[in-house]
Amino acid sequence: MTILCVRFQLPPMYETALPGLLGLLEEFTPVVQALPPDGALADLRGAERYFGRTALELASVIRVRALALHGVDCVIGAGPGPMLARMALRDARPGLTRAVAGDEVREFLAGKPVGALPGVGARTARTLCEYGLDTLGRVAAAPLSTLQRLVGARTGRELHEKAGGVDRGRVVPDAVSRSLATERPFTRDELDPGRHRRALLSAAEELGGRLRALDKVCRSLTLTVRYADRSATTRTRTLPEPTAHSAALTKAAYGLYEALGLQRARVRAVALRAEGLDPAEHASHQLTFDPVDEKVRRIEEVADRARAKFGPRAVMPGTLAA
Repeated sequence: MTILCVRFQLPPMYETALPGLLGLLEEFTPVVQALPPDGALADLRGAERYFGRTALELASVIRVRALALHGVDCVIGAGPGPMLARMALRDARPGLTRAVAGDEVREFLAGKPVGALPGVGARTARTLCEYGLDTLGRVAAAPLSTLQRLVGARTGRELHEKAGGVDRGRVVPDAVSRSLATERPFTRDELDPGRHRRALLSAAEELGGRLRALDKVCRSLTLTVRYADRSATTRTRTLPEPTAHSAALTKAAYGLYEALGLQRARVRAVALRAEGLDPAEHASHQLTFDPVDEKVRRIEEVADRARAKFGPRAVMPGTLAA
């Protein structure tokens, strides 16, 4: 059990605390992969040897430090690989790490529904269930050729390996700065689509301003809508070109929202995440002869200078575009 999957119990509006919590994990190992908005993977193989403690013992220390230094509790799953650690996390509880040892993997997976396996979507799960392969134990016991006929050669091979406990994943160190996020909670559960759109406009303009301040552009935008029953829907869209332009981000946010087709949904909060950040100097921009677009960009430049001089409230979000 050398891989930990940690989910910090952060309220949505405190997502900016994640970099500091990742720093806590990096005190134990440099091999940390951020899983925004509130989680991370940590490879503790070197840490176990260096500190002379098991991954479970280190998980307890991490939990105590997160509480003591940041006032944040966490749930932790541990396993021989990233996939198994993620799956163990689903069974974890605050104060109790759910660990899956190497000799327990098959037993751990056997009774789980096929849809619990990372990478198995609703369509694949439905196809497998139609043929009686509704648990991972049955999938692992099925002939490889049968799975390949049902879901394709490559998918069938990967599914057969994962269901049998073969975890070929690895922890890839990255930086949480590869994404920026902001959230707009409502004071009460909101039914009005107009208010939803205004919140998205405000969030998109904030993201655009932050990206331009960092001289970054983003390649994709993710929308998360949180509902009154504590469920959530998340959708991601790749942008036509990398951008930090507020109008482009707003258009993409509106498109994601409209694609959900919400009918009188009681929305508690909306959040936007700009992902795939790159330096603005490396990005290309499609030239346009649209005078409106150029005017909006010039207004953005003026607003950015005002914010830099007088603070973020010098230009209130939602005043630059309709």
